[in-house]
Amino acid sequence: MTTILDEADAGHAPGNVRETVPEAVVVRFAGDSGDGMQLTGGQFTLSTALAGNDLATFPDFPAEIRAPQGTLFGVSAFQINFGSTEITTAGDAPDVLVAMNPAALKTNVGALKPGGLIIADSGEFSKRNLDKAKYAANPLEDGSLAKWTLLAFDISALTVEAVKPFGLGNKDALRCKNMWTLGLALWMFERDRAPLIAWLKGKFAKNPVLADANIAALNAGHAYGETAEIGGQIKKLHLEPVPAAPGLYRTVNGAEAVSLGLVAGAQLAGLPIFFGGYPITPASAILHHLAKLKEFGVTTFQAEDEIAAICSAIGASWAGQLGVTSSSGPGIALKGEGIGLAVMTELPLVIINSQRGGPSTGLPTKTEQSDLYQAVYGRNGDTPLPVVAARSPSDAFECAIEAVRLAVQFMTPVMLLTDGYIANAAEPWLVPDPAGFAPFPVSFLAVANGADGKVLPYKRDARGVRPWIKPGTPGLMHRIGGIEKAIDSGDLDYSADVHQAQTDARKAKIDGIAAHVPAQAVSSGNTSGKLVVVGWGSTFGPIHQAVRRARAKGVDVAHIHVRHIWPLPANLGELLGGYNHILVPEMNTGQFKTVLRDQFLVDARPLNKVSGQPFTIAEIEAAIATFFDSIPGNEGGEVPADDTQLPTTKAANT
Repeated sequence: MTTILDEADAGHAPGNVRETVPEAVVVRFAGDSGDGMQLTGGQFTLSTALAGNDLATFPDFPAEIRAPQGTLFGVSAFQINFGSTEITTAGDAPDVLVAMNPAALKTNVGALKPGGLIIADSGEFSKRNLDKAKYAANPLEDGSLAKWTLLAFDISALTVEAVKPFGLGNKDALRCKNMWTLGLALWMFERDRAPLIAWLKGKFAKNPVLADANIAALNAGHAYGETAEIGGQIKKLHLEPVPAAPGLYRTVNGAEAVSLGLVAGAQLAGLPIFFGGYPITPASAILHHLAKLKEFGVTTFQAEDEIAAICSAIGASWAGQLGVTSSSGPGIALKGEGIGLAVMTELPLVIINSQRGGPSTGLPTKTEQSDLYQAVYGRNGDTPLPVVAARSPSDAFECAIEAVRLAVQFMTPVMLLTDGYIANAAEPWLVPDPAGFAPFPVSFLAVANGADGKVLPYKRDARGVRPWIKPGTPGLMHRIGGIEKAIDSGDLDYSADVHQAQTDARKAKIDGIAAHVPAQAVSSGNTSGKLVVVGWGSTFGPIHQAVRRARAKGVDVAHIHVRHIWPLPANLGELLGGYNHILVPEMNTGQFKTVLRDQFLVDARPLNKVSGQPFTIAEIEAAIATFFDSIPGNEGGEVPADDTQLPTTKAANT
């Protein structure tokens, strides 16, 4: 049995072998943005999933489209945490760092565990590349890496030699070195090469020479691990498959899960989908995925700008389809007037916000949760709408279905929040049985709903929901628009009494949704106690593990994770009242903390991080410990008088 209890300290460097096999290992591939690190990580993820290990990944892209080669700001990294136990995060600190050049080493080595293994391509550590990475001396030779296990050899030269029979030029030959590195990683962790060889043959089907060259590089890297006399730095490490429920599994990232969930939700509603979008990082992948699903009644439209994108989706909803649009924070700001129009016309619309670092262009390829205020409050006028937040890539599937359900059942736009981490990260997903989802078919108004055959497009039912009328339905000619309208008839009327009544009605409809969403549950721990850690969105994984570790030490702490951000679940206030103290970790400056204080008058305290990187388990675990240490007598008594005495993590790439 392993001595490692969970993924916060799971794994160890294969070069620092313990007597027991770890339950999990964290590997980070890092190199220039042209070195194929995302592809390498993706294929290693595929092989890991096929081996039956649980896993979570974190792709970390540079913000520049193509930064100068070898520079610090052009480094691309891919981290994977995998093992034979439950994995909910991409891991805190890597056990193994594969560095393809000096810049990759410099920007990532600080995260490596003491004693961890560095595999470096010494062929790239030239004077020129060292200068670009701001190294005064070669770190492979000056002893500065002494606290880690270093394995440096000329991967570039070995790759060129491996592909020499195929007649590639030096530039094309070096493009195969990511496959050489992948081959070595496959050997280290006893991964099967056959699926990747089949993938390479398919990828380069029109250029078999490139396919054969990459396969040769893959095999050469694998053979190097088997045959090279490199001492004890590298040892093969086998991690048993994780116990799993029977069923069909696949890896899925958040953007893909959202896309599949939208299609599933539309099928449950009995509607075709119209998606109007405009490219923006990291939301563009949703457009790319949906464009491949035309056979499921999906129409995709790449508009000329964000305003056109949302207005086209609103038009589709007016015509009786499920209108969908997506963007990131800057694009959501541009869509603001359109969102207000959807609220005013009371048409169903799903809006996906893949949050990224801000404000403005900010950190376009990094993750953040700083659009919560924007989602809940960020429009002109009183424009309430439901907000749902996914907690993981696979959870995004069910959240997308829920967003569709709320939109069509309550005739309202709904915002679904993901973020850069969820959108790009991947994890295994047990493909659900479609029969397990209850349909919610849409009913369009078919006959006049007023006296004497009059059509009343804003006559509300008991839930405050108006009917959905397809234009062109015989006898149901009507109009809707953005200006205030009379009760029931929808005729233009912006008198004081009418505006008051309609504003109240729109608010009451959204507030009433709280009675139609599941009651808030406790993710782990008791329903009352000294401290509860409340999270939302992608903080689920690190909070879950940190609370689990703290509880294993006897700490009285629980975890609540909120999916329905607005309106909040009806029982949440009462649930929070059962705890003495509330800690809210989020990747912003305290937005959800403010919402909880506002809605329930609870003394929620913040734990904030805005570095563009996800929380680590260790950060949240330390915050829990610090919280209890700060209380007199360490008994959960008096809480510190102000936020400054409570644990806060500043922007730091840990």
